[in-house]
Amino acid sequence: MSKTSTTDQEALDYHEFPQPGKISVETTKPVLTQKDLSLAYTPGVAVPCLEIEKNPENAYRYTSKKNLVAVISNGTAVLGLGNIGALASKPVMEGKGVLFKNFSGLDCFDIEVDTESVDRFCSVVMAIAPTFGGINLEDIKAPECFEIERRLVEELNIPVMHDDQHGTAVISAAGIINACKVTHRKIEDLKIVVVGAGAAAISCARLYRKLGAREIYMLDSKGVIHNGRSDLNAYKREFCAGGYMTHSEVFECADVVVGLSKPGTFTIEDIMTMANEPIVFTLANPTPEVFPNDVIEARPDAVVATGRSDFDNQVNNVLGFPFIFRGAMDVRARKINDEMKLAAAHALADLARTEVPKDICELYGKEIKFGKDYLIPKPFDKRLIVEISSAVAQAAIDSGASDMKGFDIKAYRKELAKILK
Repeated sequence: MSKTSTTDQEALDYHEFPQPGKISVETTKPVLTQKDLSLAYTPGVAVPCLEIEKNPENAYRYTSKKNLVAVISNGTAVLGLGNIGALASKPVMEGKGVLFKNFSGLDCFDIEVDTESVDRFCSVVMAIAPTFGGINLEDIKAPECFEIERRLVEELNIPVMHDDQHGTAVISAAGIINACKVTHRKIEDLKIVVVGAGAAAISCARLYRKLGAREIYMLDSKGVIHNGRSDLNAYKREFCAGGYMTHSEVFECADVVVGLSKPGTFTIEDIMTMANEPIVFTLANPTPEVFPNDVIEARPDAVVATGRSDFDNQVNNVLGFPFIFRGAMDVRARKINDEMKLAAAHALADLARTEVPKDICELYGKEIKFGKDYLIPKPFDKRLIVEISSAVAQAAIDSGASDMKGFDIKAYRKELAKILK
């Protein structure tokens, strides 16, 4: 497996120099003459304002709304860091803005909302929503994140998605689809163990069901979730086992384990009891539940994925959210529904099974082809924007999430191919 590393000082220097932070604002129109100034601001700016007042849809013609996404967090569940607060989450949110711009061409404002109140958070987001064409919620703790997303999806007519939930679900689902191809399994026959019961775990398990999985067991910090427990919230109860089961029992002969918890919540001993060619997704980040190289040493027949960038088969949300939002926003979808997420997962899986471009092999310094060590496309594959965004856009139209008429998928794919050139 490939391995790269950075030092703490390198990370600090990257964020501080040559100027603090990772994002800035650029203008798209010249302001070089008095006439430019009159058009950009007063008196010329009044004309599009009045057009938008007459018809709000004109905001997509005369402002940056169509290409502008908000990354919004309260910093209560920052990946690997926990509840560090709104301000401390800002480097992560700026980082999401960098990824949106570089991978899908979408512009981004990061917004850190300093509250843990669901009501206040939703109120703030609803009030600023007219600015944006889409809203990416980020690093909000469970179970509040479920209610926040539900309310915003219901109230707003632009795509809203909590990426910690659905990004991980889409990418890991693509990985499971292809792991089944490699190991000659069917998704409906899998015994899946999900370790963790937070936002990502619940959403992953839900999407696996949509894929066709029928046997899913979930573990939280107190053990197996089953219908004999009285300490479960409504979200956990969705995945109750029929009766009391032990940790060891759910791992015995399991085909898949997806770790979305913390180091040590499952072990090599658990993996040793799994079925032949176990599919082991150890996704805790930055320190996985079990390190991939330890899994391979103990079970050479295992198919392994991780959440880290320094190992093969990284379940990296950058493979999803930039392209999901790109497709959804380009067809003015009112929401991001299950059909769109499944379309993204299948498109990712399909892309990984095609021949890998030469430039990607050169970038990673090795031959890359579909198999145990390559289940999921690499983030720098420029085909992602075409394949994923077009699949999402088409699914939005087919499912009724978008009312766009006369959508030409072939023409759209050609336009997407131009974005990152």
